[in-house]
Amino acid sequence: MRDALDSFLDRLERGAGRSPHTIRGYRRDVEAFIDGLEERHGRPATPQDLQVAEVRAHLADLYPDHAPSSLARALSAIRSFGEFMRAEGLIPDNPATLVRRPKQSQLLPTALPVEDVTAIIDGPPALADDPPGRRDRALLEVLYGAGLRVSEAIGLDLADLRWEGGELTLRVREGKGGKDRIVPLGSRGGAAIEAYLRVRERLGPRPDPQALFLSRRGARLGDRSARELVYQRCLATGARARVGPHGLRHSFATHLLESGCDLRTIQKLLGHTSLSTTQRYTHLDIGRISAIYDKAHPRATLPKKPADGS
Repeated sequence: MRDALDSFLDRLERGAGRSPHTIRGYRRDVEAFIDGLEERHGRPATPQDLQVAEVRAHLADLYPDHAPSSLARALSAIRSFGEFMRAEGLIPDNPATLVRRPKQSQLLPTALPVEDVTAIIDGPPALADDPPGRRDRALLEVLYGAGLRVSEAIGLDLADLRWEGGELTLRVREGKGGKDRIVPLGSRGGAAIEAYLRVRERLGPRPDPQALFLSRRGARLGDRSARELVYQRCLATGARARVGPHGLRHSFATHLLESGCDLRTIQKLLGHTSLSTTQRYTHLDIGRISAIYDKAHPRATLPKKPADGS
């Protein structure tokens, strides 16, 4: 089965529409499934071991320590792997498709207030004015200023930066669903990118010639480092919640909506296929909704009665 996994991952890498971060996730999830098979049976796993009972047993093992979304992701990876083995003639059918997806909880995402996000990016404490510090500031500006997923942000290449008339846009490649999109970045984000580019070559002895965001060794920055940066900035600035990069993406969408941006535009900026997904990403409290309604709708308020009550 491990040979089949290598072929499966090779197919994904040569295909289109899957980011390196997504492919690493497939490897991690399927390898965990194979490890569980071999531990339970005491022998190397074979394609024939892909059975409904085995997939359910694996998800049950994950259940105590993983969120429903993680279980659903693991099942999706196993299903895709099973479909590959079926197409290659290694198994007659794909039993993983018979396993039901775990029920997802409908929790509202955490969106930080504008002042908290401003503090995370601007400080205090301020980020250091050295190559790693400038990189971190530019990354935070991109995560919040463009609302990118962490995989999309660290996947940016230098060739994805486009300046037109002094305005910077980002070409987001291989986003979720395999669709490219062009996203604007504000003037502060553009200035942060320019400041970082002036010192980018000082990160590592042989900087990656393509990647925008580099690690201290000069390789493409990893998602773990990006997540840790946001977590640490939340702690350092006393933010009201400890969020990761996705929290900045939620905040981006919610702040746009609060400022009057329509959902269709936010949908395009986020790269969502469905408007219902965008609606889950953006949430306003009922008091804010009522205030907007009272201000915008011509029949939201009744005319005042005369002082004598007539």
